[in-house]
Amino acid sequence: MTIQMLPYALVFLLMAVMLVLLHRAEFAGNQRGIYMTKPLCSTLMVAVLLLSLCPSACGRWQYTLALLAGMLLSFGGDMALMFMNASKKAFRIGLVLFLLGHVAYIVVFTAFSGFHRSDWVSALVLAVLAVGIYLYLRPGLGDMKVPVLAYVVIISLMVNRAISTFYGTYFNFTQAALITSGAIMFFVSDVILAMHRFRHNWRYGRINLAFYYTGQVLTALSASFFF
Repeated sequence: MTIQMLPYALVFLLMAVMLVLLHRAEFAGNQRGIYMTKPLCSTLMVAVLLLSLCPSACGRWQYTLALLAGMLLSFGGDMALMFMNASKKAFRIGLVLFLLGHVAYIVVFTAFSGFHRSDWVSALVLAVLAVGIYLYLRPGLGDMKVPVLAYVVIISLMVNRAISTFYGTYFNFTQAALITSGAIMFFVSDVILAMHRFRHNWRYGRINLAFYYTGQVLTALSASFFF
């Protein structure tokens, strides 16, 4: 391991430990444990992105700071969702913050990579998938039909813009793979959360957090691979 990789390794190790503790707290319904571990996981997620600003990293500060906007909105969403079981308002606030986070990612990926003809292929696939997911969730949505529909559309567009990074010239293949993998993991995480919230309140539904944090870390790592 090179000296440049040591900070990343330490952050990943600490985050892995925190994720295990967070899942234990979530599965046990231990709110105190959640309040202690989730903010730490979210802070470490942001720390991975900020490591790209170190002199030894190969990042570009413009992309890092642009990506930071979406990550900080997601951080706010994380904090709101800690209280979603006790407050419907907290869930809605978290939904709005995550939606704005996805909008920020859409703007970032599009601004640095642009639009390409091949985007229509992923757009079509994601549109079909989004319709299927929404129709499956719809019976349990109640007064959340419109907000959830908007969210499904926006997160699908975010994945589309992430896939588009393969076709531009700003990002290299490694970055595009990290961005796309991160977006897909984020998408899967939100689908699991929505199903847990609106259709199947199963005990281990919060396993979505493993997908969420992995996705965010992969996206954050894309800022450190400009070479």
